[in-house]
Amino acid sequence: MSFDRNRLPDPLSYFEHQDLKLTPKGKWRSARCVFHDGSDSMRINTATGAWVCMSCAAKGGDVLAYEMATTGADFISAAKALGAWIEDGKPETRHKATPLPARQAIQVLNFESTLTAVAAGNIAKGLALTDADRARLMVAVGRINRIAEAFA
Repeated sequence: MSFDRNRLPDPLSYFEHQDLKLTPKGKWRSARCVFHDGSDSMRINTATGAWVCMSCAAKGGDVLAYEMATTGADFISAAKALGAWIEDGKPETRHKATPLPARQAIQVLNFESTLTAVAAGNIAKGLALTDADRARLMVAVGRINRIAEAFA
């Protein structure tokens, strides 16, 4: 089994399939950020798939990184979901993923816990969460759990 980068989907098609409206035309386009639900703060490179939010600083180098960040999937699961994992009939050997550097893990935990606290405060005030809010909270939970498992 192996990863074949050439089998990753075309970045423009992939991001449009994620229900992101990419504007304007050109290599770098803007879209809403799914990580903090910011309007037009995400920049996406339609040639390489690299992405970065100018507001919350979420970033990645390709569609695989985006898939992992938004779904909480590990590398192999995300590669399989995108059709970039080739099954060769050999048994799969799992290696424990290298954890984030401690400083970066703390930054992620800080951001995700703040987002969770804001949502909890809104619920306490009687505000109903939107479907997008609930989906983003599930991403936060996945990221927090992955970091906890990596450092446990």
